[in-house]
Amino acid sequence: MSAVPDGKKLVRSPSGLRMVPENGAFTSPFSLDEPQWVPDKECPRCMQCDTKFDFITRKHHCRRCGRCFCDKCCSQKVALPRMCFVDPVRQCAECSLTSQKEVEFYDKQLKVLTAGGSFLVKVDSSEKSETMVCRLSNNHRYLFLDGESHFEVELSRISSMQVLTEGSTPGGGSLRASGMVLQYKPPGSQNLQQLHMDIADDKRVASAWLAAMHKAAKLLYESRDQ
Repeated sequence: MSAVPDGKKLVRSPSGLRMVPENGAFTSPFSLDEPQWVPDKECPRCMQCDTKFDFITRKHHCRRCGRCFCDKCCSQKVALPRMCFVDPVRQCAECSLTSQKEVEFYDKQLKVLTAGGSFLVKVDSSEKSETMVCRLSNNHRYLFLDGESHFEVELSRISSMQVLTEGSTPGGGSLRASGMVLQYKPPGSQNLQQLHMDIADDKRVASAWLAAMHKAAKLLYESRDQ
């Protein structure tokens, strides 16, 4: 392995080159661990089409799920940013579809989240609200809230996340994101605090931020459950 700037390093795994944080504690909360490959001796046939492997029909492992496939069922090479691969890697049909959707999140929604949105923020049961810009940190590990005051919420310490909506009920029009409620544990505490955020000035930007955060929450919970 070789060190590169900005606290990251190149590592080579059986699946390919990966660019990972030098300190594992700074790993993105959206990241996934590489899977254990199904041992060759346990997969005499393709796990999708049941074709028997031989000298002509070779086996390939999907880099996302670790299962064993023939070339026909595992021919696509797709970017896999959640595992920090430098180049697109071989994936089965099911995993490649999932990864393609995630690439859109990394290319578009993450930019929206790091740019930030403006919200009226209340902490716990306080009646006082403060206009703050909420944005995701560049390493994806924190939500930064900046106004007259500043504080941070570590994503790994968020226990629940609910996007609030307003508008008509089904049949009467579409719902619009209006805010978000987070429950999290501050550093050094096991007690939950609640953060209530309502859209403030620029509703278009803030609504886009909430939509991106909703998608981020799905990836966050998936990473925890792997």
